[in-house]
Amino acid sequence: MSATGFENKPGHIWVNGKLIPWSENYDHILAHAMHYGISVFEGDRAYNGKIFKLEEHTSRLFNSAKILGMKIPYSEAEINQACIDTLEKQGFQNAYVRPFVWSGIGTELSITGANNPVNTLIAMWEWPSYYSPDELMQGIKLGYAKYRRPAPKTAPFEAKAAGLYVICTISKHEAEKRGFSDALMLDYQGNVAEATSANIFFVQNGELHTPIADSFLNGITRRTIIDLAKQSGIKVVERRIKPEQLGDFSECFLTGTAAEVTPVSQIEEHRYKPANVTLKLMNAYYELVGKT
Repeated sequence: MSATGFENKPGHIWVNGKLIPWSENYDHILAHAMHYGISVFEGDRAYNGKIFKLEEHTSRLFNSAKILGMKIPYSEAEINQACIDTLEKQGFQNAYVRPFVWSGIGTELSITGANNPVNTLIAMWEWPSYYSPDELMQGIKLGYAKYRRPAPKTAPFEAKAAGLYVICTISKHEAEKRGFSDALMLDYQGNVAEATSANIFFVQNGELHTPIADSFLNGITRRTIIDLAKQSGIKVVERRIKPEQLGDFSECFLTGTAAEVTPVSQIEEHRYKPANVTLKLMNAYYELVGKT
């Protein structure tokens, strides 16, 4: 969708306690976050008129803001209710939900923005699936990313901070130029980490293997899939995975609020095919969220 189209979507956005028309301007281009990246966000999904794990997402939003030194001027309960109210106002049953918190414009523009106002918005739009149905069931293709996830002591990886996604956007763009759907990112030690905006899982001899989330975000959907796997009697192994071990697996898939459960058919020269474990967990996830 073009930028103009996105700017002029119908409906309303919740901004600092008020529902305003989508196209109405709500902050200055010289806001601190625009220049120094001090902003955090969430990605929620509504299924059948209910936002999945809303409280958990909002709790993470507040933790992310705290890590970046921002105090959200609302309670978690108020943000939860604002999300519910905005969903009702938009009239959506199934939608993507984007709470966003950012450092606003102050008396000057410099690296410090400690005294700048903290703004909050909640936008949502209908977004059926991150990938088309045909692409989803065929499995998407990943290529290696140029940049790695930073070491835990060099970036606040536990925060869902907008600035941390710069290398993700660059990596996805470069992957798409090479004919891939997304990029596989390694961590600072050269281990498999995640895709640009989704966690990754592999299947080996009926077991589920996934990287240890100690340098990238431990996604809510990731944790949900791990719980569903354990409930289904599937052994879950969280461990270091080297790129040279990618040929040891038979299945691969990504997880995330936007990606949901997305099969992967290829990572560079390695091939995978969605089979029993992937399809079982995909169906279990859809059943849990009420997706038909």
